[in-house]
Amino acid sequence: MTESLVQSDMSASSIADPSGIRLRELRKLFGHIVAVDGIDLDIADGEFFAVLGPSGSGKTTVLRMIAGFETPTSGSIELGGRDTTRVPPFRRDVNTVFQDYALFPHMSVADNVAYGLRVRRVGKPERVRRVAEVLEMVRLPDLGTRKPGELSGGQRQRIALARALINRPRVLLLDEPLGALDLKLREQMQVELKAIQRDVGITFVFVTHDQDEALTLCDRLAVMHDGRLEQVGSPEEVYERPATRFVAEFVGTSNVISGEAAHRLLHSAQAVSIRPEKIRVLPRDGSPDGEDSAVRLDGVVREVVYAGPATRVVVDVDVDITLAALILNVEPRAATFTRGQPVTLTWDAAASRRVDSSAVKENP
Repeated sequence: MTESLVQSDMSASSIADPSGIRLRELRKLFGHIVAVDGIDLDIADGEFFAVLGPSGSGKTTVLRMIAGFETPTSGSIELGGRDTTRVPPFRRDVNTVFQDYALFPHMSVADNVAYGLRVRRVGKPERVRRVAEVLEMVRLPDLGTRKPGELSGGQRQRIALARALINRPRVLLLDEPLGALDLKLREQMQVELKAIQRDVGITFVFVTHDQDEALTLCDRLAVMHDGRLEQVGSPEEVYERPATRFVAEFVGTSNVISGEAAHRLLHSAQAVSIRPEKIRVLPRDGSPDGEDSAVRLDGVVREVVYAGPATRVVVDVDVDITLAALILNVEPRAATFTRGQPVTLTWDAAASRRVDSSAVKENP
């Protein structure tokens, strides 16, 4: 059933124009507050794209402008090659899934899912067929007669997704849709959501403040801060090669060495980022790697924090900075470090990344 849904309406529109979503110099002011500050962004048809940033970064405002719920102060929005900057929401080939699901509690699951088709005056036989098709797609084929109050949080989320997909939009916008779920259910839904997007093949734009969620789900992501794009790239590019200090510190955990310490230790005029998992911790009397490219710093253990799969070792380094290293607990040496112990930190110099304070558009 899923295959027929994809092929009948979605793939044809995707092939027609590869551009997907194009934002050019997009800007939004609320009074004197700049919510979005001149964004240029291309999202390809069929891409699972995440917009990641803290509260107040402008990510939800970007989503609302794509949906048509907010009008840009300046700039343009194109969907599938068509300028939709001033087009009302109901005339855009876009649907939105919100965090609170927005299901009608008095309606059955099937009626909730079919609501958009009824608004469009689709005949009952076609409605019944397409409701069955989309419920099969979200792995809930037998729940059509239930009410939303009889469902779990994960089931309600999938019903909201089915309702958004049944009109076969070109783009599906998701505004922190997993935020109300507990951790275990959220992780399960991440797997489900990625599989559904792969099955239907349409563009998903997913807004979140959760870095792990963005890295897990998306093909590419944009990191936003203060209304601007800090970096755009694949999860691996953004995590392994952060372009700015904000990205290094916000996406995952990073040690950032700057100022005099960066100059003395790494001979860098710029700030330098090093991920905790890249750092090895050795007893001071141990034998560090003999590689010429290795950075070596002496220090004293300030804290050892057990965190299940890994242990975080926090070290005060001789040049008045503190660095954190992450040691997987498959390594028995993680449990051997104690507070006050002299140690040596070492890592491959190639794992150090210079980070800039200015925002960038794309990874080269």
